[in-house]
Amino acid sequence: MSKLNGIKLRHDKGTKDCETTEFPLPKSVVVPMSQHMGAPCGCIVQKGDTVTVGQKIGDTNAFMSAPIHSPVSGTVTDITDFLLSNGASCKAVHITSDGHQTVCPDITPPEITDRQSLIAAVRESGLTGLGGAGFPTHIKLNYDTVKTPVDTLVINGAECEPYITSDYREMMESPTDIIEGILLVQKHLGIPLCKICIEDNKPEAIKLLQSKTEDMNSIDVVPLKSSYPQGAEKVIVYSATGRIVAEGELPVHQGTMVMNISTVASIYRYSRTGMPLVRRRITLAGDAVTKNAGNYFVPIGTRVSELLEFCGASEAKKVLYGGPMMGICLYDTDQPIIKNNNAVLAFKEGKMPETTACIRCGKCVRTCPLNLMPLAIESAYKAKDIEELKRLKVMLCMNCGCCSYACPAHRPLAEINQLAKALISGK
Repeated sequence: MSKLNGIKLRHDKGTKDCETTEFPLPKSVVVPMSQHMGAPCGCIVQKGDTVTVGQKIGDTNAFMSAPIHSPVSGTVTDITDFLLSNGASCKAVHITSDGHQTVCPDITPPEITDRQSLIAAVRESGLTGLGGAGFPTHIKLNYDTVKTPVDTLVINGAECEPYITSDYREMMESPTDIIEGILLVQKHLGIPLCKICIEDNKPEAIKLLQSKTEDMNSIDVVPLKSSYPQGAEKVIVYSATGRIVAEGELPVHQGTMVMNISTVASIYRYSRTGMPLVRRRITLAGDAVTKNAGNYFVPIGTRVSELLEFCGASEAKKVLYGGPMMGICLYDTDQPIIKNNNAVLAFKEGKMPETTACIRCGKCVRTCPLNLMPLAIESAYKAKDIEELKRLKVMLCMNCGCCSYACPAHRPLAEINQLAKALISGK
């Protein structure tokens, strides 16, 4: 990676000054047993059970997973098969709220004294990466310190997608939680240096966190150029450290660990309160939003339709989990908020532009942050040439969407890249 490509986007962060408030408690929630990368949880409650806030309702012995907890107090009214927004299916626990939000009596701050107790505590919290990927956080922390020693913790505060301001509000409202979470991870994982990386279009957040860390030699606040996709894992590692995460590698193979800024703050809050991940800070925005745009603490399991009604966007033509570049378009607004959601965006227009023939302009190549060749990948995919797809390094694609965005012919290049990866994987 000799240079970083990418694109310039309108920020459209009209909710950046909207302080986070509590979303009205829903009358009922739907809590899927798959909210993370890896194996889904099994239900450990039954229809008719009474549950409390923070009570564990799903778990598994599978390595790549994280437990799931009740976001409300009330009664389990049903357990159903549920189709997720990504097309996968799992069980889901339906809970009718009693309106009291009674906290589970077992909730207590964990005792964290060393690396293993930190990892165990993070698993019990149900925490997954809050930047969107949903990777179980305790798995990330449990790297092999001999084979892949880590010397740099990179905290991702880029938030480079348009509209989304939930991480920005984390920085502005909870800077102490962020710093304390970093110190906790550094202490028990033995990571000597931390770089808090924030795009330079957020000067207030940069200034605030610099003031909080000015006497800390182990933590640097690093302003990054505002460019999409600055917050992508491989990109932010390169921007912060100059290290290249090669194909088939994780950041730890380059002595680096990346954590989202809201994730690290959540680790500290769990260490202090013992309350697991049962709500998300969500940005509500988009041109179909007619009222109440802003940032809200939303119980996990809240139906998106309730958020749309709250913000006057029930007639939206397109609704997204996440940002307009890497977000998921919802087929059904009764889908619930899950752990890795950071925004719900609602738009008036849902029609895709007409695709035309490629004019060989090369914009898809010039904008790709990883210097891939999307046009060649498209041709190899159509020919079902797996060896050529491997030679073109399609597995490096992080689905940032720069190629599709830049293409004047509106070709679905990013989507084809994902189909090509599935072809190689035999899925």
